Amino acid sequence: MKIQLRRTACMRAMAFVMTLVASPAFAQQAIYQSPSLTPDAALKAARAALETCRKNGHQAAVSVNDRAGNALVMLRDRFAGPHTVDTAINKAYTAVTFKLDTTNFARYTQAGEAASAVRHLPRVVAIGGGIPIESAGSIVGSIGVSGAPGGDADEVCAKAGIAAIRDDLDF
Repeated sequence: MKIQLRRTACMRAMAFVMTLVASPAFAQQAIYQSPSLTPDAALKAARAALETCRKNGHQAAVSVNDRAGNALVMLRDRFAGPHTVDTAINKAYTAVTFKLDTTNFARYTQAGEAASAVRHLPRVVAIGGGIPIESAGSIVGSIGVSGAPGGDADEVCAKAGIAAIRDDLDF
């Protein structure tokens, strides 16, 4: 009889706990929403970056990627090298996936640093010119530029691209 009462009490307690866990107060949503850059904003940023590179005398490629690292827009100036396309896309990919501009990424992952091995991952480019794009405290995309002589010059163009859409972003 005592065993039967213990089983019944135990089963009631388990049922009570299951009711609590299944209640709306404890339930988690199955989906979430996150902001991402629109293709129109991406195109505006890419055009501004490309125009800045042209004004500075550089033939470059520009990629603006969404928050998942996928290219939304890619523009290549007619005399930019064939390697600049993949490099621009992957600079933007590196910036958004590591949530860090590629100039600092290069510094933090150089030989001898604890994170140096991440440079060997596919699509990771540790050269300046890739910058995350933020809006209202969230990373919504990134921009990558390749083709100017050095990562610093690429970064100037990338920053101009972000500046072109700054008023469209929430800060």
